[in-house]
Amino acid sequence: MTIIPFDAIGFDLDGTLLDTFRDLGAAVNHALVLGGFQAVSVETSKDLIGGGAKIMLARAIEAQGGVDEAEFKRLYKAMLAFYEQNNAVHTVPYPGARKVLAELASQGVRMVVVTNKFEAFARSVLTQLDLIGAFETVIGGDTMGKGEDGQFLAKPHPAPVLKAREVTGAGRFVFIGDSTYDVRAAKAAGVPVIAAAYGYCDKPPHDLGADAVIDSFEGLIPVLHALAPAT
Repeated sequence: MTIIPFDAIGFDLDGTLLDTFRDLGAAVNHALVLGGFQAVSVETSKDLIGGGAKIMLARAIEAQGGVDEAEFKRLYKAMLAFYEQNNAVHTVPYPGARKVLAELASQGVRMVVVTNKFEAFARSVLTQLDLIGAFETVIGGDTMGKGEDGQFLAKPHPAPVLKAREVTGAGRFVFIGDSTYDVRAAKAAGVPVIAAAYGYCDKPPHDLGADAVIDSFEGLIPVLHALAPAT
């Protein structure tokens, strides 16, 4: 067994660790129908994922004409309430994820989840899938609080990635995600980043600007060795 050349790894959740689009799409459609809009194809909901649930719903509503702020807040709350009760109906880990996480853990690699999903939702899903124990902590889109502009310090802001590195000991750290939010956050935090081409990429995977690209979760460990930092 070759020793993993990183001390810690940060993982995005949706589109990186877990295939979540069916449950997210169902929650979006619940809110859309409640607001008198047409439901969208759950398959196309992959294209809406990226910046968190609020942005996901906003994109879906804007595509059908939009609503005023008060109505959007009502529908957003309805979406969150639905998702809270139905967030692990169809959601599954990507093929190979459990095996790879177990191998990383066996080598003492410290792991943390950094997602724009609310922390409570992320913890709920990971707990239901019996994956929560693999991670030192879960940093959600609301974990770091809000900045001076009143917006949550979530990806692409570097704060959650920097916190993940701090929590895992500030050693050799690498981040894995599937979107521009992930790559921008990692780059701003000064850590190497791997793009998950199998996820919900908002750009062609090789155009995301990551240091490496993997086509499957099982391809992670070989790429970690290829990215070995200088010692």
